[in-house]
Amino acid sequence: MAVAELRSGGSAIGTMARLIRDPSIAWIAKQAGLDFIMLDLEHGSNSLETLGDVALAGRGAGVEVFVRVPELAKGYVSRALDCGCTAVMVPMVETVEQAQLLAAWSKFAPVGSRGLGSIGNHTSYAAVSGAEAGAFMAATNDRVLAIAQIETAAAIEAVGGIAAVPGVDALLIGPNDLAVSLGFPGDLANPKLLEAIDAVVVATAQENKIFGMHGPDALMERYLSRGLRLIMSKLDINILLGGMKEIAARWRTG
Repeated sequence: MAVAELRSGGSAIGTMARLIRDPSIAWIAKQAGLDFIMLDLEHGSNSLETLGDVALAGRGAGVEVFVRVPELAKGYVSRALDCGCTAVMVPMVETVEQAQLLAAWSKFAPVGSRGLGSIGNHTSYAAVSGAEAGAFMAATNDRVLAIAQIETAAAIEAVGGIAAVPGVDALLIGPNDLAVSLGFPGDLANPKLLEAIDAVVVATAQENKIFGMHGPDALMERYLSRGLRLIMSKLDINILLGGMKEIAARWRTG
């Protein structure tokens, strides 16, 4: 499974879903050979209700469902995990204090302060109570990733401290917004962008955290030999658009 593989030093490959709401996307991802899909609640119109449905399907299919929540808020972070996701990513993490909140709301005690919902999608609808609670909380902390998305100049300035926060498991580069924040929108080959990404590589390696990216193939290929293990490629919209363009190009005459 994706989280276990990442924790053991391996890689996980997935894509982001912003458009498709049907839970069958989890089964399609499994048939395609992906390790995870990440539902985008920041830029898409997906709801927590949809997230719960897809996460439940993911458990049945054997593919993990991650989520990017809209913002750093307990009502998103903890509830998304109670929906059955195994990783939660917060966009625009810029400070150590924000990273600490992400860790607190995504991890049970003693690592964090996530509230224990004793039965639900995250427990596979088995009741957790009594002496089972402590073991369940510890095991769940290992099964769940807290991902800080690094996509601003301020985040790069604080990246060493962010990576050092206990309970934050991964730092994932958002190259488009990072390029905007650095002052050169769309220029994903700019040396200053690469320098910023290099700083994240160093920080994750020093703190033994997972380095991830969601970006174009050429940029991610550049970092495969430098520790990139959480690999998120493309978006469901791009995949559909590319397939439709191929049909139009293949069969249009005149």
